Amino acid sequence: MIIEQARVIDPSRNMDEIRDLYIDRDRLAADPVAGDAVRIDGRGLVAIPGLIDMHVHLRDPGLTYKEDILTGTAAAAAGGFTTVACMPNTKPVLDTPAQLEYVTEKAHTAPARVFPVAAVTVGQQGEILTDFAALKAAGAVALSDDGVPVDSAAMLRDAMQQAHALDLPIISHCEDREMVQHFGANEGAVSRKLGLPGRPAVAEAIQVARDILLAQDTGAHVHIAHVSTAQSVELIRRAKADGIMVTAETCPQYFTLTEDALLTQGPLARVNPPLRTAADRAAIITGLQDGTIDAIVTDHAPHSAEEKTGSIANAMSGMIGLETALGLTLTALYHTGKLGLMEIARLMSTTQAEILGLPYGTLQPGSPADVTLFAPDDVWTVEPNSFRSKARNTPFGGTTLQGRVRYTICGGKLQYHT
Repeated sequence: MIIEQARVIDPSRNMDEIRDLYIDRDRLAADPVAGDAVRIDGRGLVAIPGLIDMHVHLRDPGLTYKEDILTGTAAAAAGGFTTVACMPNTKPVLDTPAQLEYVTEKAHTAPARVFPVAAVTVGQQGEILTDFAALKAAGAVALSDDGVPVDSAAMLRDAMQQAHALDLPIISHCEDREMVQHFGANEGAVSRKLGLPGRPAVAEAIQVARDILLAQDTGAHVHIAHVSTAQSVELIRRAKADGIMVTAETCPQYFTLTEDALLTQGPLARVNPPLRTAADRAAIITGLQDGTIDAIVTDHAPHSAEEKTGSIANAMSGMIGLETALGLTLTALYHTGKLGLMEIARLMSTTQAEILGLPYGTLQPGSPADVTLFAPDDVWTVEPNSFRSKARNTPFGGTTLQGRVRYTICGGKLQYHT
């Protein structure tokens, strides 16, 4: 395969130039291969390393009425993603090698690569640690009880010590559970207007501070999931300055929306952690610009229509994001001059590969042929009914975006084209 005259952006080599890309079977090549080759006209398109999302919920096993591995990866490919890491809060929880093997076997024919994130505690109950060594041997790329925090600092410290010895990052869902309970909105003006109890921003920051201190104590790598508050950004910034092994992610909803979205989108805008204030959104963007936040992920969280209707108080939390993430990021950050394409490629691919220890996120010859080609200026409207995901729970339906995926190539195979 030859991708002709695309703008090739590769953060692993600081490359940004118009050139051809060559693919020989499942690898990128330095030179054209002999014989006939499929040719893709890349003029006007940007080629970056295949997008990576280290935080998705594929709901498989056990919750496949919401999503399954094949529909979730079809959505991923449509969004430009060639690799995803799936969270363990399934039924049963991904807490044994057998459960991880189920995921990897079912993903064998998927249009995007799938790597499991294994649970920190058995059943995500926060009482007994899982067998980290066995889980790593079965393919776990990280450990997390995402969906719920590990409440016990002593247990999390033990987990960090074991994970550090195995060179596994712990992805931490940072919320004080007693403070947030099952509330559906940020504590503030909007929650008061709606008459809802709120999830205070400090509930996230307290856990971020705790987990940073535990990472400092143990030398472990802690990755802070779905950062949503200005306080969290500042804590992570200081921790990095102190040399603590902490990385962090955020999601497009936290740099595009505020709590006001609940007033117009209702349950579709309910997520955990909740949408915050304009000041928090600005702090998230600054954190992306200065390197405090390392990754843009989706936290793709499919739900049925029934689970996302009715009252905000009773609806399930979460929104899908695989098919809108790149468009939202380009619209909100690139076309506003806040981030360049090199930075976006780094945040959405290269750095995530580094965090998980995966050999992707690069266009270096000899590396796996994972490439995302997009048209940065194409204008399109989000139409949830056309999604490849089973779910439709997005607050972005009808939104006009600028920047759209045109080709997704995973392992040298064309998995998506529009």
